[in-house]
Amino acid sequence: MTDDVPMVPVEVLGVRQQQRDQEIVVLLLDSAAELVVPIVIGPREASAIAMAQAGMPTPRPMTHDLLRDLLDAVNVRLDRVEIVALENGIFFAELVLSNGIRLDSRASDALALAVRTVSPVMCSAEIVALAGVEVVDLAQKKEMERFKDFLDHVTPEDFSASGDE
Repeated sequence: MTDDVPMVPVEVLGVRQQQRDQEIVVLLLDSAAELVVPIVIGPREASAIAMAQAGMPTPRPMTHDLLRDLLDAVNVRLDRVEIVALENGIFFAELVLSNGIRLDSRASDALALAVRTVSPVMCSAEIVALAGVEVVDLAQKKEMERFKDFLDHVTPEDFSASGDE
C-alpha cells in the first residue's frame, strides 16, 4: 500500500452480534466524522478482541498473544494497524512494524493484535466514507456506551457458536 492514501484514526469500540442476521461485527469509530465502520468477523476473532479489551487473561497464549510476544522477543513494535482496502465486502489490513516492514493481514487479526499491543488503528478515509454508518442520535450514542459496558463484562462463552468446542 502506498503512503499517499489518506488515513484517519479510528477507535476499536469492540464486537457485537447483529440480532437480525446473527453476524458478529467489530466496530471502528471515526469520532471526527461520527461514523462507525462495521467489519464482519468470526466468533473466534470476536472472542480474541473482546477478551483483550476486557483484560481477561488466558491460561495459555492465544495466537495473537503469541504474535505480540514474538514481536517483543525480536525487539520490533507494531507501530500501527491500517485498514487499507475493501473489496467485495472483505476488509484488508496491514501491520506497520517499527522496522519499516508492512505485512498483509486479515482485518480481524490485525485488530486483535492492535488491542493487545495498544497500537493505533488507522483506516482509509475512503473506506470510512463508503462503509461508515452515521452515529447521529442520542439513542445510538447511548447504545455505544452500553456496548462499551458490555465489553467490560464479556466472557469468551458469549461468542462461542452453538456446537463449537
